[in-house]
Amino acid sequence: RPPCAMDWQVLTRELSLYLESQVRVGFFGSGVGLSLVLGFGVAYACYYLNSIAKKPQLVASNDRFCRFLEEYCPVVTETYYPTIWCWEGRVQTLLRPFITSRPQVQYRNELIKTADGGQISLDWFDNSESSYYPDASTRPTVLLLPGLTGTSKESYILHMIHQSETLGYRCVVFNNRGIAGEELLTPRTYCAANTEDLETVIHHVHSLHPSAPFMAAGVSMGGMLLLNYLGKTGRDTPLMAAAIFSAGWNVFESIESLEKPLNWLLFNYYLTTCLQSSISRHRQMLEKLFDMDLVMKARTIREFDKQFTSVMFGYRSIDDYYEDASPCRKLKSVGIPVLCLNSVDDVFSPGHAIPVETAKQNANVALVLTSCGGHIGFLEGIWPRKCTYMDRVFKQFVQAVFEHGNKIFSM
Repeated sequence: RPPCAMDWQVLTRELSLYLESQVRVGFFGSGVGLSLVLGFGVAYACYYLNSIAKKPQLVASNDRFCRFLEEYCPVVTETYYPTIWCWEGRVQTLLRPFITSRPQVQYRNELIKTADGGQISLDWFDNSESSYYPDASTRPTVLLLPGLTGTSKESYILHMIHQSETLGYRCVVFNNRGIAGEELLTPRTYCAANTEDLETVIHHVHSLHPSAPFMAAGVSMGGMLLLNYLGKTGRDTPLMAAAIFSAGWNVFESIESLEKPLNWLLFNYYLTTCLQSSISRHRQMLEKLFDMDLVMKARTIREFDKQFTSVMFGYRSIDDYYEDASPCRKLKSVGIPVLCLNSVDDVFSPGHAIPVETAKQNANVALVLTSCGGHIGFLEGIWPRKCTYMDRVFKQFVQAVFEHGNKIFSM
């Protein structure tokens, strides 16, 4: 498909102006160097517009849901232009934490008790100055679930809160046990399959603000946990809707991808050390049940899960745990509107493992699949410091649900 004339003219004009103003005159005095660079630039622009910048694939079996998204969340139907100099999935994944800004957010922390004697740390952004929703009892609330070792301090969480603040909404971040500075009161942490803590948090937040519209957004493992909860509860949840970003749909496929040599070097080993670091400060408590020396020798996520996670939650084998943790198995049972954003070049969730056909069998589910974006990347713009494509999808969908949700809740 040829690029549109406007895109072509804008890119070549901007490239020419940049080169004329920035490149040393001596090198290009003859015009040959400038011609070469311009030729390369135009060829790259042509390749970018033809092969990289594409409209996402929207997968949804429900025509009403599709029309709702097209009208109130149009970003999911518009061409996504990844940052022109770092569009490859691994590069986007690696650079996002360093490039994106970290909006200032003032939290109010709350520790809540669990049925087994443990505690969960919640970070509230009350948005008390909201001019759109001055009544706290009816102020819309977004529950945010970070990734594997993430907390309320992650840049993607801070950006979601910033987007929510501009709309007047309240946010609460669910920090998994033991990773946000609080002590472990029992020898138990968390996993993608066990939804007990999430259920406790959802019902606690809802009980505090029963008249407030309530939805949730999960990122990476937080999205997997949220999907597993929704698959378990169906329509029996106080949540109106949910947004899922970069979830790993099939854990077996995710782990296999992350164990490829380059991916192990770039991601797997680092994440394994992050997991080990998150439990090392609780070593005295955890040693009651685990051989911590063996756990700390793990060099892959699979080894860590085999020695620690699957044992903690009573699975007979790691395969049983990975089977139970895979949201693709529960997608058919989701009973509220859910929008899921994935990039098909995400090494944490390979494109071939995204359950497109299963999603088509549930009218409550819509998948948005981009060709680029990596894992929680979705960088766009020349210097992607601020808003990402993921942030824009989050903002538009949350606003659509809270302000126009009645148009899809009768599906």
